[in-house]
Amino acid sequence: MSSFWSIWISVLTLGTLVGCYLLLRMCLKNFAGVKEGESMGHEFDGIEELNNPLPKWWSTFFLITIIWGFGYLLLYPGLGQWQGLFGWKSSNQGILSLEESKAKVAQAKEQGLLVEYDREMAAADERFGPIFTAYAQRSIEDLAKDGDALKVGQRLFLQNCSQCHGSDARGTTGFPDLTDKDWLYGGSPDVIKASIMHGRKANGMMAWETAVGGEQGVKEVAAYVLSLSGREVNPEHAKAGQTKFAMCTACHGAEGKGSLAMGIPLGAPNLTDNTWLYGGSQKAVEESIRNGRAGVMPPWADILGEEKVHVISAYVYSLSQN
Repeated sequence: MSSFWSIWISVLTLGTLVGCYLLLRMCLKNFAGVKEGESMGHEFDGIEELNNPLPKWWSTFFLITIIWGFGYLLLYPGLGQWQGLFGWKSSNQGILSLEESKAKVAQAKEQGLLVEYDREMAAADERFGPIFTAYAQRSIEDLAKDGDALKVGQRLFLQNCSQCHGSDARGTTGFPDLTDKDWLYGGSPDVIKASIMHGRKANGMMAWETAVGGEQGVKEVAAYVLSLSGREVNPEHAKAGQTKFAMCTACHGAEGKGSLAMGIPLGAPNLTDNTWLYGGSQKAVEESIRNGRAGVMPPWADILGEEKVHVISAYVYSLSQN
């Protein structure tokens, strides 16, 4: 925060408190020209108006809140760049990476700063850590049948994974559906956990427009690819595209069923099952061939830790089993 905005905020805040005090003092004075408790000379429907002061209890509490406001701003941050005498913070600000976050936590401990977020995380780890440790001792298949464990896994999923995969885990364009048994890297418990722990960086599908002969070549290869899953296409385009598809077999295989190593998918999708990560329309498939695709899923090991990833893996695994 710049010095200008720090001064601006401080002046407005303190000015408001001073203004409240001056307003209270003004309201406690008698400007009516009539002694307190005497009649103001007005009467309506048998009710006479008296010159009564503000209730003592009300004005006293108003004054106390003003004093409390000054005390709060002295002890806690609230006046621009002023950090407060207690050195309390709601969270570490301006962090751009996980490494910076860990460094800030260690720095706060060394300096004796009271960072509320760090304290809440420590309290949560102390309370819930044993639960996650117990879950980590059980297999993912076992946890996938435990209703309580799945509730925990679902909450973790909603907090950390739903932004990409959706709250129902059915994904969207570019983010896979986790409920359909169609897996780019494999759907076994261990592979799912490895995907979450270490992330996935696609080998990358290059842009093929030039290699297949321009826009017409893109249309022809797209027609052949769509025909592999039983779609109705232009037969002439599909026949021409089959020849050009030979350049794609290194990753997708001669039959278009994706890459396998020891029976495990390696990220090149099966083109015969009519399941599409980036959309299965003619236009979407052409776009994939023309410009290529490169999906990335970040690793979660350092963010959540292996024990929490273990529980999320059980939840994700359970989705494709039901």
